[in-house]
Amino acid sequence: MNKRLPSLSKDRLPAVIESILFVADEAVEISMLSRALHRPADAIEEALAELELRCGEGGTRLQRTRDAVQLVTSPEAGPYVERFLGLESRQRLSGAALESLAIIAYKQPMTRAGVEQIRGVNSDGAIASLIARGLLEEVGRAPSPGRPALLGTTLRFLEHFGLSNPGDLPPLPANGTVLDLADGLVEAASEQGAKAEESEEAEEGGEQDEEDAAEDEETALA
Repeated sequence: MNKRLPSLSKDRLPAVIESILFVADEAVEISMLSRALHRPADAIEEALAELELRCGEGGTRLQRTRDAVQLVTSPEAGPYVERFLGLESRQRLSGAALESLAIIAYKQPMTRAGVEQIRGVNSDGAIASLIARGLLEEVGRAPSPGRPALLGTTLRFLEHFGLSNPGDLPPLPANGTVLDLADGLVEAASEQGAKAEESEEAEEGGEQDEEDAAEDEETALA
């Protein structure tokens, strides 16, 4: 017999969802939240919007695709989290991989053939490496002959570039080229890096101020 749960008010819903996302090992589907909390999808979406606002003031962020959501650390806190966990710095993507990833990110879902048509060269190796790194995944099958796989970006992609959702990608100029697409991803990564550097500089500045104050106090006592 299932344990009877206390009533859940609309105001408490965002906090309960946050708790669920906190303990989840991976992204949680919106439909699963709806079933677990006995709330319609539109109520879950409304609560997620409220939770996203709350997270913006702290050290966590919501990352989501159309069907799933997860709780992650903020981009500004990334370097400190990596240092605490002893993680190595992210390996840089090759030019071919970055171009392929950018095409799919801005035009998803895309087939391998579609990517190669835009780039003008074989992209099998680049796409395989992106899938292996968890930045791309198969999201469906195209209705064309042979039903080739359709590729899309993952939540790991959002985390890698410090984005909350694919719509946060920098806008592109009209009639943008492949290089413009790649530049958009580089811009997103640069913004994330700049935020992290600002946080680190602020921390170092605070530590220096404390050291200066301590030295002044020692001088005064002497």
